Amino acid sequence: MARQKKKPEKVKSASSVVTRSGTASELITPHATLDDLKVAARSCRACDLWKLGTQTVFGEGSAKARIMLIGEQPGDQEDRMGRPFVGPAGRLLDLALTAAGIDRSEVYVTNVVKHFKWSPAERGKRRIHKKPRYSEIRACRPWLDAELEIVKPRVLVCLGASSAQSLLGRDFRVTQRRGQFVDSTLAPYVMATVHPSSILRAQDEDSRHVQMEAFISDLKKVAELLRSPSPKDKRAA
Repeated sequence: MARQKKKPEKVKSASSVVTRSGTASELITPHATLDDLKVAARSCRACDLWKLGTQTVFGEGSAKARIMLIGEQPGDQEDRMGRPFVGPAGRLLDLALTAAGIDRSEVYVTNVVKHFKWSPAERGKRRIHKKPRYSEIRACRPWLDAELEIVKPRVLVCLGASSAQSLLGRDFRVTQRRGQFVDSTLAPYVMATVHPSSILRAQDEDSRHVQMEAFISDLKKVAELLRSPSPKDKRAA
């Protein structure tokens, strides 16, 4: 009698049930450091986006960072360089952080999805950003959970709707609640605001200036919070 093939083992994670085949849950080891996670994530096959991306783009920053900024996914330049927020949106983010009085060393930046999802332009060689599916965001979630567990930020800021809805619920609307601190178990303080790439897509220079000022205003609330220790802050002395 022919032996039956054993079905792939399924394991439970905090965010989903996934099959063992190079998944995040399988690759994340107890007591891993951020560097350990970054190396392990290169082998993740939890969804098919690894086939599209040039490389895994993991989070970047200190394990002691007081702020964690979470975007949707790496873009074209991030995919090529292997680092988050180094393209046009990242440069705009750096300008906004400086204007808000936030030291970049206090910030850990990452994305809910660690690979660039794209489709080829009809003409030319441009790679056009595509929004990740919920299943792809869910497959990548254990990496984000592991980053949060290590960094334990005082303030978590979701950049854009995809990030906010993946972390705060699919009904969350950034347009209605941007710049507001909301209750969450993810960090003592959690806020959602726009993704800097949306500012780059503004129709004209005047609109871009208005949107940039609003973005800086949101980040200033984070800066003010860092200067005012609170009982909610688990790291406060």
